[in-house]
Amino acid sequence: MTDYETRRLENIKRNQALINELGINNVKQETSTKRPPPKKRKLSPSTSRPTRVSARIATTERPIYNDEPSISNKASSRSSRKSNVKKEQSALADAIETRAQSPPADLEDIRKGWTSWESVAPPPTRDEDGTFHFDEHPTFLPNKSPAEILAEGAFGGSYYRPLYSKSLRTTVEDDWKELPGEWLKDLNVERYLTSSSYDPEVNKFKVRCGQSIEEWEVAGWIAHAYDVRGWFQWYTRFWQGRRCDDDDRQIGRWERCVGERGRWRRMLLKKYLQAGVKTVADEGVDEEEVSPVMHQTCHQWAWEVRQPSLDEAWAGQ
Repeated sequence: MTDYETRRLENIKRNQALINELGINNVKQETSTKRPPPKKRKLSPSTSRPTRVSARIATTERPIYNDEPSISNKASSRSSRKSNVKKEQSALADAIETRAQSPPADLEDIRKGWTSWESVAPPPTRDEDGTFHFDEHPTFLPNKSPAEILAEGAFGGSYYRPLYSKSLRTTVEDDWKELPGEWLKDLNVERYLTSSSYDPEVNKFKVRCGQSIEEWEVAGWIAHAYDVRGWFQWYTRFWQGRRCDDDDRQIGRWERCVGERGRWRRMLLKKYLQAGVKTVADEGVDEEEVSPVMHQTCHQWAWEVRQPSLDEAWAGQ
């Protein structure tokens, strides 16, 4: 045995004797355990409210903070809006029905007003881009004449069909005969003007679009004292030089539809941008590829996409 091992054994014996002397073997070591933190007391809603409330606050309706309605709420909201629109239209139709149980007393005067007007303004001028200009109304800038709209096909060929007005309690017919003879030259009147049914094949873009004159009447868009058939009839008479108190309203409608900031015009040009179309084809090939319904709608509002407008749209990208 080496000296190292001898000293090691002696140290072990000495340490063991010391342990026995102190009695450490009989002591159980206690392990320290951490006590869990005390649980926080959960306050119930009733205890979180103040016990005293002023009379003013007590009578005030508390706000509801719910900035993100659920999808079902949105759907029900849309459904509710549609339902409200239908109810309003139905109520308006009922009101017209009730109000017009008999023809208005001044019906004959109204009828005379449709044909007794005189031309007081010169015809519009047309610039090199094809846009028409009316001296008294610089913001009214259509680029389709009434004759072009009819000859190319509009309103399913039924715009001048016999029309029964619920408001006037009378049937309007044969008013197409007031149109200038040169507009009707080579035009099949029965197919393009007075068809009893709407035929999409008559339309320039071969699609159905828009509402009927009866629906316009229910919506309150018809000023019977001036133009019982609505905007296009107003346009035919305005073009021929008639001026009346309804001009500003009708021009405003045109501006909101196809004017420089008109919604149909902007949506149609956006379709061109989305489709990557940069050139307006002379024969309408691109128009057929880019939303025929929007094209037909704009066509019936006396505006079509021309290259300058399309160039401006691309430049604004």
